[in-house]
Amino acid sequence: MYIGLALLEALKQQGACEIFGIPGDFALPFFKVIEESQVLPLYTLSHEPGVGFAADAAARLHAGLGVAVVTYGAGALNMVNAVAAAYAEKSPLVVISGAPGIHERSTGLLLHHQVKSLDSQFAIFREITCDQAILSQPQTAPAAIARVLQSCQVNSRPVYIELPRDQVFESCEAVPALPPAIDYDQEALQACVDEILNRLQAAQAPMLMVGVEIRRYNIEAKVAQLARKLGVPVVTSFMGRGLLTDADAPLIGTYMGLAGDETLTQQVESSDALLMLGVIMSDTNLGVSQKQIARRYLIDAADGQVSLGFHTYPHMPLSALVDALLKRLGDDPPLPPPPAHHYPRHLPIDEAPITPTDIATAVNDFMADYGRMPIASDIGDCLFTALDMENTELVAPGYYATMGFGIPAGLGVQAATGRRPLILVGDGAFQMTGWELGNCRRYGWDPIVILFNNSSWEMLRTFQPASEFNNLDDWHFAALAEGLGGRGVRVATRVELKQALDQAAQERGRFQLIEVMLQRGVISKTLDRFATGIKRLHGK
Repeated sequence: MYIGLALLEALKQQGACEIFGIPGDFALPFFKVIEESQVLPLYTLSHEPGVGFAADAAARLHAGLGVAVVTYGAGALNMVNAVAAAYAEKSPLVVISGAPGIHERSTGLLLHHQVKSLDSQFAIFREITCDQAILSQPQTAPAAIARVLQSCQVNSRPVYIELPRDQVFESCEAVPALPPAIDYDQEALQACVDEILNRLQAAQAPMLMVGVEIRRYNIEAKVAQLARKLGVPVVTSFMGRGLLTDADAPLIGTYMGLAGDETLTQQVESSDALLMLGVIMSDTNLGVSQKQIARRYLIDAADGQVSLGFHTYPHMPLSALVDALLKRLGDDPPLPPPPAHHYPRHLPIDEAPITPTDIATAVNDFMADYGRMPIASDIGDCLFTALDMENTELVAPGYYATMGFGIPAGLGVQAATGRRPLILVGDGAFQMTGWELGNCRRYGWDPIVILFNNSSWEMLRTFQPASEFNNLDDWHFAALAEGLGGRGVRVATRVELKQALDQAAQERGRFQLIEVMLQRGVISKTLDRFATGIKRLHGK
């Protein structure tokens, strides 16, 4: 066994299913091992941010480790924003960077790709990962790999491994299997369960809100079972949209505060026992509340602890809590699901110009005819429009809100699941990472891409409408699709949109780019409410 192969075997054992990367000279020896060993399939993309976003999305969809491999300096530092997004949104991403060899570090010369010192990159990634290691010694490398991968799983956050190029083929032991990192007090857990159930039973209007951690820790099915046993209404947070898609759970919608359904918002904010499982306490999840949710009514289980009102049970893993709640509730018969939420359907097939609501309606009709698809969305009105689409698996940067996520994330979704994704992206974000579609032909990926083109950074315009820098040029993206290996069509009317979606459904084997021309200033009702709510909160 040697370090490069030991690392790959450990990644596979811990749930990694594929690797995304871009080679470079300091990483070439490890890429040689990846390619020749075939332990995990390798997908190379065109730009390091796309590598990070694709690996992040893959991790989110298969509840396992996402892996991104890049070279030192120019490669790894180019991926910092994508790793920061994964950290903020609790995605288990393993970043592996090639590095200068141990022996070449002692020449006294500055090495290419070096910034300030040879350790500058390590210091930068320490800030945006939860654990780090430099595999500089064969004797200590296996234990370091085991520790770092365990940290990635336990914390569901990125980790960083630096692999000097002259260490890849150094002999080492196999990576040891570490015992599960269980760090909680059983008596405290039972007391916590007692208090939660007592609060829920005493409440007049208990509710359950679920967030991204329930998928990150692969307990979505258990949470659905818990929801049925509790018999309380369930909502997802904004970031948790797409959870419980295939579960028989009493799901009534997505909480969006001022931007969401009025009745649902009132129901959540009036709850006198709101149990939140795995919800990130961010402004996008809770910062647009119509009225401030009283802390004394919150039961917040996330980040490895449980807070009830004004006191906290530390060291309380979410999976252990859910298991204990299920055990305490026993074998109650499952409750029937609530009436289905009604999404807009039946797009008028006419020559009227397209609005974001029309796009949501057309997609709902499309999924009714051809089946549901996982969705990868960029930030912007495309994401707010997705909230009017059928509840299906969704990956999006709902909290960190970085542009450029959608296209590479969609590729990561298809690589990880084998399912054809629907990608929603704005023209501004497409300018950043849309060119990753050019890699689809090599791997047989064929996503359907709906490009919202209003020649504008339209979401920014909602907050600062007078600024002319929000205007973008019209790049005629559909005309570029053929050269990238796909098929493109530009549509401006509802009948054209319907025809384009039907054509996309019929053709497999290459990506389909539907460029939807929208008028500047025409936004979804959800984004309009969201922007109005944010302005009101900030006194504007």
